[in-house]
Amino acid sequence: MKSPDVAGSSAARVIAAATSDEPLYPKVTPALAEQRMRLAPEPAKAFRAFSQSAFAEGALPVKTKQLIAVAVAHVTQCPYCIRSHTRTALRQGATREEIMEAIWVAAEMRAGGACSHSALALDMFAHESGYQLTSVDRIAEDRETSHDAQVSAE
Repeated sequence: MKSPDVAGSSAARVIAAATSDEPLYPKVTPALAEQRMRLAPEPAKAFRAFSQSAFAEGALPVKTKQLIAVAVAHVTQCPYCIRSHTRTALRQGATREEIMEAIWVAAEMRAGGACSHSALALDMFAHESGYQLTSVDRIAEDRETSHDAQVSAE
């Protein structure tokens, strides 16, 4: 069997990019920030104002908001946000342990979402392939129906 030529393949390009000396993400610089502002000044100003408002001291302390941001940054997988909010959380007095716990909470929530959304696949089983509900499924369905009826009555 002839082996495929992978030199021009997309896999080869991915491997070449991953092993190059060029960084995956460009370094944040004042020049990039200026370019972003110059290309779309009004949205940039609005975003900056929104960000300052969202992270201002309020019902939640700034440190707590930064811990939330660190967790969310890990879920959204934004390397810039991870670095920026981790640095700011540390500067706001968060400990390394608090930051790591926030990251673990984010990981659990992401995994929990994937697990919970399996209900969509299970629902398709029922609709598409004649999947029979088990007694446990029927109990859960009865509880849901009972809860919906109670909420409607209120």
